[in-house]
Amino acid sequence: MTSVALTSPPGVKVPSYLASASSSLFSRSSISLSTIESCSRICVSKSDQTHYVNNLGNGNGSIPIINGTTLPKYFDSSSRLEKPVSSRANTKLKLFSGTANPALSQEIAWYMGLELGKISIKRFADGEVYVQLKESVRGCDVFLVQPTCTPTNENLMELLIMVDACRRASAKKVTAVIPYFGYARADRKTQGRESIAAKLVANLITEAGADRVLACDLHSGQSMGYFDIPVDHVYCQPVILDYLASKSISSEDLVVVSPDVGGVARARAFAKKLSDAPLAIVDKRRHGHNVAEVMNLIGDVKGKVAVMVDDMIDTAGTIVKGAALLHEEGAREVYACCTHAVFSPPAIERLSSGLLQEVIVTNTLPVAEKNYFPQLTILSVANLLGETIWRVHDDSSVSSIFL
Repeated sequence: MTSVALTSPPGVKVPSYLASASSSLFSRSSISLSTIESCSRICVSKSDQTHYVNNLGNGNGSIPIINGTTLPKYFDSSSRLEKPVSSRANTKLKLFSGTANPALSQEIAWYMGLELGKISIKRFADGEVYVQLKESVRGCDVFLVQPTCTPTNENLMELLIMVDACRRASAKKVTAVIPYFGYARADRKTQGRESIAAKLVANLITEAGADRVLACDLHSGQSMGYFDIPVDHVYCQPVILDYLASKSISSEDLVVVSPDVGGVARARAFAKKLSDAPLAIVDKRRHGHNVAEVMNLIGDVKGKVAVMVDDMIDTAGTIVKGAALLHEEGAREVYACCTHAVFSPPAIERLSSGLLQEVIVTNTLPVAEKNYFPQLTILSVANLLGETIWRVHDDSSVSSIFL
């Protein structure tokens, strides 16, 4: 039996930019990691910046940093962000992490000024999962951070057992924070005798005892209706938009591209917030799962910087074939933006082939070091999720974050 114990570091301190109302919620720049040789935390006193940097292995990738710029408008009146960390010490809010993405959970805890709850997660020799909370949650508002990513079934089962453990420990409320919701693509029947696995997984989470679900960029909006409990849908577009706004790209040169007809609504909303950029659509015909064939392009991209927007990149067939078509149609540069970096083989080979100027993703899923490549940029959604968790706990508006 192997054991994985997840606890926060003793005496963890909250960086100043997380407790200050003068800090930015979203990343606005990137740095080169060519000189970084190991995982480190770099503090720059001049601007009170704190950078959380991961080694990218090849030394050519980049990861954004959080700097001391002004908060977005909707946080100007948030007095809670100015509270000292000590005033939160007695809160009944508890934050626990599964084993799927502990780094993101720790970043969320730092933003919130909390320590991760103590939890022991073990694997028996036959693969069974054992979960034990190492601290009391009686009467607490508990948030469990666990994306259901690869290995999907194991992480899903771990989440269900964590929810059950909290329920049996008399937690007042249990919220499943699922940055990436596995099985979301199985949201309807496209052929006869198919299952709708998204509904099945929603039922499992509900029956396990969760009172609420907090998910990021679901594959389709109707998936929220599969749950019989409240769902807070967190849109990660502001993080990517804020990063793109920091790049020196003229609004007149931009065009937002949907890689398929099904993503037009997502791309249109993205384009409106990106200086109301024009929209182009890639028409594709899929001959099988994870197999796509690009047919033609609707819209004009000649001489423009094309920004392809999707909710996830799996095998990267859609994105890469779309990028090739855009170059054929005269696009000057092509950027790929997505929330969930699934990166199933042969995604890395395709994405690093040179067709894409930059691949911009978020850390809703952990990206293995072996999957880093020069064009990859990873943005953190920890602050966005942390603020959403605080608002859910305080019974405040969540949708106002995205207005």
